[in-house]
Formats: sequence, structure tokens, C-alpha cells
Amino acid sequence: MEELQRKPSDVHTDYVRRWKEGGGKVLGYACTATPVEMIEAAGILPYRIKAFGHPETELGDSYLARFNCRFCRSCLHLGLDGTYDFLDGLIETNGCDHLRGMFENWQYARKYDFFHYLKVPHFVRRDSLEYFTEELSLLRLALEEHFGVEITDDALREAIGTMNQVQAGLRELYALREGGEPRLSGAEALQVICTGSSMRAADFLSLLDRLVEERSRGPAIGGRARLILLGSATDEVDLVAEIEDQGALVVTDALCYGSRSIWGREGENVEEPLLYLAEKYLGNLFCPRMFTEYERRRDFVLERARQAGVDGAIITYNKFCDLHGVESVSLRHDLEKNGIPVLVLEKDYGSPADAGRIRTRVQAFLERIGSGAVERAEAVR
Repeated sequence: MEELQRKPSDVHTDYVRRWKEGGGKVLGYACTATPVEMIEAAGILPYRIKAFGHPETELGDSYLARFNCRFCRSCLHLGLDGTYDFLDGLIETNGCDHLRGMFENWQYARKYDFFHYLKVPHFVRRDSLEYFTEELSLLRLALEEHFGVEITDDALREAIGTMNQVQAGLRELYALREGGEPRLSGAEALQVICTGSSMRAADFLSLLDRLVEERSRGPAIGGRARLILLGSATDEVDLVAEIEDQGALVVTDALCYGSRSIWGREGENVEEPLLYLAEKYLGNLFCPRMFTEYERRRDFVLERARQAGVDGAIITYNKFCDLHGVESVSLRHDLEKNGIPVLVLEKDYGSPADAGRIRTRVQAFLERIGSGAVERAEAVR
């Protein structure tokens, strides 16, 4: 249980170290559009790139201008200072221009033997689904040729089944957050998801099942203002903990290091695994890069908020994140129209200088969202 519940601070974890010592390969990716089942079916460990609020960007700033997202610059810094030298390659996606800049400069500087650009469409249509299926077949071929493996349809189906079990287990974990008597904090939930994104699915599943069982019998966390957290990519466990230290409880989220990676994630054609993966990942990509899908994202956020019975919402996005910064305007309007107070919090990823400002704004928001929430917040301060 300690492997799941401890504060994630090391990029090169004991689990990854043991995997490498046993001769295993590790591929880094960043976007939820990456089909990790394909990597698993090749016998490789998929590792989602994280920075854990790492504040240094000096090396990254040598390649990316400061008006790029600091999360991307922080990850790039870790890639260039040797922290990510355990990776055997990278899979790039066109999640956003900042992310692409991170990957391409990382590859330019480190020159991994394996580097694959997975092109993800921006629309969900019949032709884009066919295109993405072809892109997945190219990824399959690239993995087979470089690593000398065969990725069979049976191996893909097995990996799909295991990953679906992981996502079902995470949804059970979310139910323990969203209920009337939460048994898991938002910071703890983010720790679990970040830890699992650096493990093979079967290994993570066994730990996850035990955690769900343990927490379902554990004490409830009460007396706090219930919040939903949404916005751009964040693996900042400390940020969520800071929000909760003010007397709030993040009972659900709509983050890509969160519920956006585990909800509505099943395709329809499991007998054709590549098509299944294309349907699963493209059809359920709750990201503002999907230009025509705003209504579906809005409805997803509202459903999560209603399911968890929230008192308010915090929309947080990294400075210079154009996609989430622009979308925050519409989301704020639609949430407030549905009776959910909103705090829009632009922040500089991992910056200690932001801590005091964030703390003050969260405190003021808790006071604004109503006397009932304030009374619960005061009780835990």
C-alpha cells in the first residue's frame, strides 16, 4: 500500500528501477490520446511524463521560450538534466503546440533511438477515425520493428482487458471520493493516478484493488467545502493539498491526470483491436484541442459536479496555456449558469512564488461560496 499512497516525488521510482534492472524497456508519453495498451502489448512499460511541480526550467528555457507552458519546460528540463535517462524512447502526440515543442526539442538534444510521432485528429468523424486507426497501425509497426517484438491481436485484447479493469477500479476509487461521506482526498487520488501511470497495468491493478477495499472500510472525511477541480494538465499533488489545507475537499475533478483519463473509455469493436483503440481514445478525448466537442466536455464536467454534489468549482490552468485559458471563459459561464460558483485560477506551474497568492484566493473563494461551506471549512482549520 505504501507504493500507492506515499507522496510521489521521484521520477525514477523504485518500481521503474526494478523494471529496468530486469531488462525491461520504458517508453515515455504525455498525452491521454496515447494508447498505452499498444505499449503494454509489446512488453514495454508505458511511462507518463511528469514533473511533479518541479520548479527548475533553466535547461528547458534554453530550448523553449518563456511564453511556453511551464509544465512543458519543467518536463523538458528533467529530460535534459538526466533525470529521464532511464527512458528507451518517446512517443510524441500533437496534444498542443507547447507539448510538441517539448518533445521535439527533447529528441533533438537527447537523440533517442526510438522516437515516434503519433498524429491524433482534432475531430471525431468517420474519416478521422479511419485515419487514427491507420496511425495506430503505424505505431504498432514501429514498435515491432525497433524492439524486435510481435504485437498480436490477442496480446492487444489482453492488454485492453487489463486496462479496462484498471479504469473500472479507478472509477470505484472516485466513488469513494464523490459520495456523501468521502473516504479519499483529492491529493491522495492524484497520487494514486500518478503512481499508476508509471506502472504496468496488471501490477497497478493488484495494488488498486487492495486500496479500494481498504478505503471503503476506512473513516470518512467530513466537514469541508466540496469542490471540483478542472483545467489544464497538472500532476501537482502539492497544489491540491494546498487547496484542501484551506478547508476544502476536492471530491472530484475533470483533469487529464484524473477523471478525463478513466471515464467513458471503451470502444465497440474489441474483435478489431486497432479500431477499438481508435474509438476508445479518439472518441473519449475530453480535451479543448477537440474543437467541435465543447458541449460534450461541458456536459461531462456538469455530470461530475452533480454526481459529487459540489459546493463550487476551481478552474486552474497553467500560464500561457491557450487551450484551457480560452475554454475557461465558456466553462465558467456554463457552471455558474447551473448554480455552481467558480474560481478561475491562472498559475505558473510549480512556482513557489505562486503559493501565497493561491492560498489567499482559495480562502476568499471559500468565503464567497456560502455560509454552509464556510462553516465546514472553519471546522477543519
